[in-house]
Amino acid sequence: MPVVLSLNVASKTVPVDYARAGTTGIDKRPVDGPLRISAPGPKGSAGSGVAGDEIADWSVHGGTYQAVYGYAREDLDWWQTELGVDLGNGRFGENLTTQGIDHTGARVGEHWRIGTATLEVTGARVPCRTFASFLGLSGWVKRFTQAGRPGAYFRVLEPGLVAPGDEITVLHRPDHDVTVGLFLRAITTDADLLPRLLEAGDAVPPEVVELVHRRTVIDLAPEIAASRVPGDG
Repeated sequence: MPVVLSLNVASKTVPVDYARAGTTGIDKRPVDGPLRISAPGPKGSAGSGVAGDEIADWSVHGGTYQAVYGYAREDLDWWQTELGVDLGNGRFGENLTTQGIDHTGARVGEHWRIGTATLEVTGARVPCRTFASFLGLSGWVKRFTQAGRPGAYFRVLEPGLVAPGDEITVLHRPDHDVTVGLFLRAITTDADLLPRLLEAGDAVPPEVVELVHRRTVIDLAPEIAASRVPGDG
């Protein structure tokens, strides 16, 4: 039975010299539940969807389509073996550490019932410099990307309470094949996959939809694209 092993939050952001915002909330720790999960609002104007969880840079983290971040304990265990270090629940900055359910193979638009909340899979975590610096691992961004175990982001369809030990039930699984793993590859290493992300409909974050359309313009008419891509020319 798939379950939530731990619910992890950063009770405050901490100053660091490696984050763009100057602070970070990546250091999330397990807490007793239940905690309320709710829709925080659009990215840039709101943070985490998990009560009591602090996010430093709202421009790139949190918001509607990244309200909750989940990571599988099975993938943390795999990384423990690869890295030769202990990785406790929450170490990758995830809000939900789960057991018994595959995040990489989950489809964008899949609905998970956890506690009294319903969450929708919206994509993959794309690693950044803050993540690498927090772990103290050189080459981490490339290594994490190539491993293809990114964990999943969620938006909140129905607010509710979630606690460690809550069962995870997949209520809906779309009939397309746009998985979290494919999402990561499309965004990072294989741009030819980008158009396929649109198959997942409104579960795809608006900024990703914009990226797909921008890439399509570039492919079809480079001379037009040059006038539309910010910073070019």
